[in-house]
Amino acid sequence: MIKSERSYHAMTDRLFTPRFFLMCGFAFTVFLSAFQLLPTAPFRILALGGSESVAGLFLGFLTYASACTAPITGALADRLGKRRILMVASVAIAAFSTAYAFMASVPLMLAVVLVHGVFWSGLLTASGAYLADIIPAHRRAEGIGYYGFSTLLAIATAPSIGLWLYRFGWEAVCLSAAGLNVVMALIAWRLEDTHRDERAGEPLFGRQLVEWRVFALSITLFLYSFGYGGVTSFVALYATANGVAPAGLYFTVFAVTTMLTRPISGQMGDRLGHERVLIPCLALIVIGYALLAAGGTRPWLLASAVLFGLGFGSAYPVYTAYVLHRVDGRRRGAAFGGMLAAFDTGIGTGSIVMGWIIHRFGFRAAYAAAACLAAFSIPYFLSATRTPWTTSASERPA
Repeated sequence: MIKSERSYHAMTDRLFTPRFFLMCGFAFTVFLSAFQLLPTAPFRILALGGSESVAGLFLGFLTYASACTAPITGALADRLGKRRILMVASVAIAAFSTAYAFMASVPLMLAVVLVHGVFWSGLLTASGAYLADIIPAHRRAEGIGYYGFSTLLAIATAPSIGLWLYRFGWEAVCLSAAGLNVVMALIAWRLEDTHRDERAGEPLFGRQLVEWRVFALSITLFLYSFGYGGVTSFVALYATANGVAPAGLYFTVFAVTTMLTRPISGQMGDRLGHERVLIPCLALIVIGYALLAAGGTRPWLLASAVLFGLGFGSAYPVYTAYVLHRVDGRRRGAAFGGMLAAFDTGIGTGSIVMGWIIHRFGFRAAYAAAACLAAFSIPYFLSATRTPWTTSASERPA
């Protein structure tokens, strides 16, 4: 069942192939499962006697465990096979989801979610690398953008489903998530494997396991995703504090803007050059944060949501395509690991730090800090890409 990327692209230059749609179905199932569990886990922790701050640690532990291990799990996907990692991670997360149903101890849940995060990182890095293997190189930003629709749709619907299931008990949420994880494993089993990084004579955990060059460049992601942690966690509270209803208006406008503009920005990036599109996207992200700092009334929130959707919604696909054009084809899992580590660390850190800033100085100060940090992403990216580069495994990207 193994096919090389070169032979695959020799047969077809189409973006929308059966394997592409199968991967979209896989991604939809992944996030449909995760976002049923994650919004309801804090309710379970509170029911077991935990505090609000402890309840927030469930997502925090998952995110940080994923970020810390992503460079390694991504590299393992390159060496052991992306399809194999997808199957193993899906089955493992099904086991964790089932186990949560029978846990009555908060410390035990938090301990298990740390291990859960390791397999979650393997799921994300392997799926991203597999997708990169099957998308035509000259349509990568466009393809990643369309692929992202499946996750957006899942994230838009899964929390409501999870909260509805929670009416029937925590066990119903966990078993639903576990069932979807089994579906994920079956989809992964149907996939055809892509090529592996099988360098003879090199140890599995050698010095080239992690793509440090990609991780260093991906500090760009950390700088602009820092504020996204604060948007995700606190913009609904900001809206409520300013009398804006519904509280989720920002997310709705952001999601709609992203879905309408991401395919266009992806095509522009592929045709005009990814860095030429990425820099304006980073600037729009800064402006989006700055508008939140300027005010939290309906006009400010709507303007911010539109510009933030234009910038943030397009930046990641374009940035990913930029990196993949410079990464050896055998090292895409490791590259996604470096990107995921920086991105998730930015979101997790931003949520924690901006929460502290909001508590001490208010919402406007927090979003002003996010805008300042995101502004540094532009000179950092330009400086980090001043000279041409490829990753350590090869002198030429595949």
